[in-house]
Amino acid sequence: MKRSAYFMKTYIALLLGVLISGVAFAQISVPAASPTFELKGTVGFAEVKIIYSRPSANGRVVAGNLIPYNEVWRTGANASTKISFSESVKLDGHPLPAGEYALYTLFTEDKATIILSKNLTWWGAIGYDPAEDILRFDVPVKHPSSNYETFTISFSDFTRNSANMNMKWEHTKAMFNIESDVDARVMSDIKAQLIDGKNPTARSYYDGAAYYFDTNRDAKLALSWVTKAIDMDKTPQYWMWYLKAQLLARNKNKSEAIATAKKAAELAKAAGNIDYVKLNEQLIDSLK
Repeated sequence: MKRSAYFMKTYIALLLGVLISGVAFAQISVPAASPTFELKGTVGFAEVKIIYSRPSANGRVVAGNLIPYNEVWRTGANASTKISFSESVKLDGHPLPAGEYALYTLFTEDKATIILSKNLTWWGAIGYDPAEDILRFDVPVKHPSSNYETFTISFSDFTRNSANMNMKWEHTKAMFNIESDVDARVMSDIKAQLIDGKNPTARSYYDGAAYYFDTNRDAKLALSWVTKAIDMDKTPQYWMWYLKAQLLARNKNKSEAIATAKKAAELAKAAGNIDYVKLNEQLIDSLK
């Protein structure tokens, strides 16, 4: 009995110790003051991903304070901002290999130095070493009237092969261009499939014609391609007829362009696509 009572007391003491320890080390969960966001997008053929923490002003001065002047900044809060590219790109015309980098910035009132570092391990800018930079370039800083309470990174002004990346906080904004080498790859595919290929599909002919139209290349060749696409496709497609109308207009064949646009509008109306009906009507009006 005495031995049993001893073990019972020991067990209770251990149990109390565990409970007390759990209470001592318990934490209250609260949201992060600067939440972490992941931003993904595709620029041309390059997949771009940004991971950053978003601080808010909360009544504090941003320009020259939360965004320090003449000091390397982590471009957000907490750990350094990370940016990655699935393939090589150009940032404001400067070549950058595919990979993941730490994104630092160095602001003045009128200029921001964009810094891409190979070192992804530092907390913020602590330990930052310029010897580990892979790219540095300058962009202008603007001070728009619109106010951003929380630091925001976003993409804008998309084209087939490029987009702008914007960094905005309060009345401070810096921006740089991201460009993917789309043209070389598309033209290589066009050569392989339409020029050297033996059995191009209707879709290949249409895509090649559309790319030639968008990039102001040989309009006669593009017209022949879209015509082949229409002839090969058993079901008339309004978007193909609209492209043919555009190319006829570019080849200065106005009467046939108008007739083709009317056909495209009829097909679009039958398909319930009012946007394409309007596009064809606008094209017809521009040719009268």
